[in-house]
Amino acid sequence: MSLRERLLLRKVRQRDEKAFQEIVELYRDRVYNLTFRMMGNAEDAEDVAQEVFISVFKNIYSFRGDAKFSTWLYRVAANHCKNRIKYLARRHDRQKDQFDETIDRDQASGALMGPSSSPRPDARLETLELEQVMRAAIQSLDENQRLLVVLRDIEELSYEEICAITELPQGTVKSRLHRARVELRKKMTKYVKGR
Repeated sequence: MSLRERLLLRKVRQRDEKAFQEIVELYRDRVYNLTFRMMGNAEDAEDVAQEVFISVFKNIYSFRGDAKFSTWLYRVAANHCKNRIKYLARRHDRQKDQFDETIDRDQASGALMGPSSSPRPDARLETLELEQVMRAAIQSLDENQRLLVVLRDIEELSYEEICAITELPQGTVKSRLHRARVELRKKMTKYVKGR
C-alpha cells in the first residue's frame, strides 16, 4: 500500500469526507467494472458500487492492513454483488436460462451493442455479437464462478489476490476457475453450433 493510501485511510478513519472522496476517485472505475461484470447491467452496477463505498466508509475500521486496500475493497464489492444477486434471484424467481433467453432475443432482433475497431461491417457485426454472447455467457454462470472469471480473466488479478479476496485456497480457486471456463466453453460452443 502506498504512503498516499495510508494517509488517506488514516484520514477516512477520522471521518474526513475529503479523504474519502479521494478514495472513491481512486477506486471508482475498478469497483464499477467489477460490479458491472457481476450484475450484468449498468443500473444495478451503479447501485451496488454506491453501496460498496458507503459500506467502506462505515466499516473502514475493519480494514486491518494485512492485505492491500484494493484487495479488501474487492472483497467488499464481491460480497455486495453476491448479496444483490441472491436478492434479485429470490425476487424475480427466474425460470429460463438467461443465456438462452439473451441469444434468442438477440438472434430475433439483431440487436447488438459495443464498439469495435473492425473495418468491415460483417466482421464488426460478428465481433459485436460475440462480445454480447460472451457477456451473456458470463452472466449465466453462478455468482461464485462469475466472480472468479471476472477477477482472473477480465480484471487480470493474480491468484494470490483472488485468494485474498475470496478467502479460498489457491487450489480451490484454480479448480473452480477451470470448471467455470469449461462451462463458458460449452455455452460458447452451443452458440457457435446454433448459428
